[in-house]
Order: sequence, then structure tokens, then C-alpha cells
Amino acid sequence: MTTRQTLLATVLPLALLSTSAMADLSTTVTLASDYTFNGVSQTQNDPAIQGSLDYAFADSGMYVGTWASNVDFGEGTDIEWDAYFGNYVELNSALSVDYGIAYYSYHGEGHSSDGNYPEVYTKFGYASSLGQTELNFWYSWDYFGSGAGHVISMLAHTFEIAPNHAIRASFDISNSLDGDKYTWDGSDKSYNHYRIAYY
Repeated sequence: MTTRQTLLATVLPLALLSTSAMADLSTTVTLASDYTFNGVSQTQNDPAIQGSLDYAFADSGMYVGTWASNVDFGEGTDIEWDAYFGNYVELNSALSVDYGIAYYSYHGEGHSSDGNYPEVYTKFGYASSLGQTELNFWYSWDYFGSGAGHVISMLAHTFEIAPNHAIRASFDISNSLDGDKYTWDGSDKSYNHYRIAYY
């Protein structure tokens, strides 16, 4: 089992631009000092420029979007481009669920596309006077094109410390369902990561 932590990490990017051409369409452009996924740098600790385009279908809760970033996996893979479709439902004033499917694609030279993979997700939310609690799950049946099933489970809580300022604590566990096809750090089927972030 591999464990990695990110403590007191500010997740504010170096620069962030957000526009909304209409109520249901939004875009972002982010310049970040590093692109990390569950504590693992996707850019060899180098800066990243990232952008997204999202469209929400009126009040239905359904949405579709795309997101892209530069990456550095070696061997010529230098772009990640994702697409997703989901549905957000407020069950009542406190409970919500967000579920959907995403597709991660990688571009560059050589065999970049070999790492492409689909993923389904379900995210439960609970809002209270103490903040926002989340229980999130992601599942892929072909993680990074390895042919292995893979599950990520996350428990997180966000609480406001001042207007427009919050702290988010999260803990997630990644599990490969086939250690012969995919492992973390070459030998571990599971990987734990926790983070305390300031927004």
C-alpha cells in the first residue's frame, strides 16, 4: 500500500479566468504551478495551463463538458483532453447526488492514446451548518488502458472559515482490481492520499 499526503496545499492557481457567455455556458482558463492528481504530479512538477468548457441543460441538472491540460508522462505524451456527461440532483435542501461518465484521452507522439480510458462516477453531498460533506466514488474498467478495473473512494469535508475562504480536508483510496495489470509504484494494488487545502 502506498500513502501520499498533501498538507496545507493552496489550490488557488497562479491565474484563473472565468467567463459565462450565457447562464448555462461557462468556461475557465487556469495557469497552475503544477498539475497534480491525487498527489501525483502529471507534469513532472512543471507548470500547466488548463481550460474547460461546460454547458448545463437549463434546470434539468444534466450537464456536458470538456477539460484539457498539458501533461508530461514521457515518451511524447503531452496533452490530456477529457470529456464528461452527468446529472446533478438535489434530493432535498441538504442532500445531493452527482453522477455521470467521463472519458480521459491522451495525445502526443508514439503510443499516447494507449492510456485512454472511460470512468463512471457518483458523488454524494450533504450540506449542514458545519459545511459540505462529500462521499465520492469513481470506477473504471480499463484504468489508463491497462485492462484492469480500478476504484477510487473519497471522503471529504469543506468548511468556511471566513467569507470567500474555506478549508477542505479529504482522504481517498485508490484500488486496482487486478494487480497483474495495474499497480501503484510498481507493486502496490492500493494507494492512499490525503490533503488539507485552502481555497
